[in-house]
Amino acid sequence: MRILLALCLEYVVSFVPNVQEAIVSRSVIRRSATMEETNTWRSKYMVEIPRVLDPSEDHTRFEKYKSRYMGRYNQVDATKADISYEEFGAMVENQHYSFNVGDRVVGRVEKFDGPQRAMIEIGAKTFALLPLREATIAPISSGENIADFITIGEEYEFEIVSDTRDDGQVMLSLKRIAYEKAWEKLIELYTQDPVIEGTVVQVNRGGAIVLVEGLRAFCPGSHILGSAVATEALVGQPMQLKFLEVNRETSKLVVSQKRAVLEHAMEEIQRGNLVQGVVSAIKNYGAFIDLAQGSLSGLLHISQISYDRVTDIQSTLQEGMPIKCMVLDSDKSNGRIALSTKSLEPEPGMMLHDPQRVFDLAEDTAAKYHARLEAERIAREQAAQEMVLGLGDDLEALTSEQQSSGAIDNDLDVIENSP
Repeated sequence: MRILLALCLEYVVSFVPNVQEAIVSRSVIRRSATMEETNTWRSKYMVEIPRVLDPSEDHTRFEKYKSRYMGRYNQVDATKADISYEEFGAMVENQHYSFNVGDRVVGRVEKFDGPQRAMIEIGAKTFALLPLREATIAPISSGENIADFITIGEEYEFEIVSDTRDDGQVMLSLKRIAYEKAWEKLIELYTQDPVIEGTVVQVNRGGAIVLVEGLRAFCPGSHILGSAVATEALVGQPMQLKFLEVNRETSKLVVSQKRAVLEHAMEEIQRGNLVQGVVSAIKNYGAFIDLAQGSLSGLLHISQISYDRVTDIQSTLQEGMPIKCMVLDSDKSNGRIALSTKSLEPEPGMMLHDPQRVFDLAEDTAAKYHARLEAERIAREQAAQEMVLGLGDDLEALTSEQQSSGAIDNDLDVIENSP
């Protein structure tokens, strides 16, 4: 038994080196076959595999992307090219591009990179990027994309808003240029002081945010018609406005709806005009009449209510009462208007007894009043003309007398000097 075990052990010991050699040999053959198959597969399908970069060296973003790339590549015959890859790379490296933040360039829209971005050709190493948020000065609604604001193939002027990245790509903006042009236009309009139109986009406790030429302007609640508090019902509504302040340095833009309506209403108010309003307040000295929804009011003095003496205004007028008045005078610079109902009375004292009768006949009474004023104006002009003509006749007579006197003096001189 011991002899048998010794023989088996000797056989195993002698066989192990052969087994190890066989395993190593088979592994080498398999590795060689695998490398050969890999090379054949790469050459057949032209596939690039990832590479490991040296972490101790600096690498560009392009080199980092390339090292992780695994996919097909194009195999070209370099002998048929006019320039080698090395020469072309050297030319690119020697080419200097000067793109700085704030510079303006003209570029052509080449393609859209999804709904949020566009690729712009500006002559750089790579396409420049225009994001949706920089494509327009207007608020971007839900569902809008980059194609709603620019067109492929069209050229636009852009402003560079970011530095050149490692791959040469810069970020552009149309919004910045539109922003500057909008401010230039508003400053010009501010000097002309016209009535402008804006759209309410937001309200808050202080007033309303209004979009004017693409810029956000603030309209204080005290300058909004009807109420000192802006409500959500105003959002989306157009609004006639005038500027209160335009300051480019502080980006401050303040507007007023009341000022626009007030000045427009004051242009239509002339002395002798018949106006309609509502009694808004009663004081001891008279009543205030609202003529334009709270933005324009006039004073009906107690002495101008009736030809008869008024002892109690509230017995004749009440707050909220519709009323017709005639304009006696207006101060456009201060927005002050003097009104009268006395001038509309067909008979003295009718405002105290039957004010509604006065309002019903107001148009006829106002027409007669204007006719009387016109007759008085014509009479004054005729009187002035007759006065001028009379002065002319007197002047002519005086001149004739002076000439006659001069002639007599000359005759006397001749007689005295004669021998």
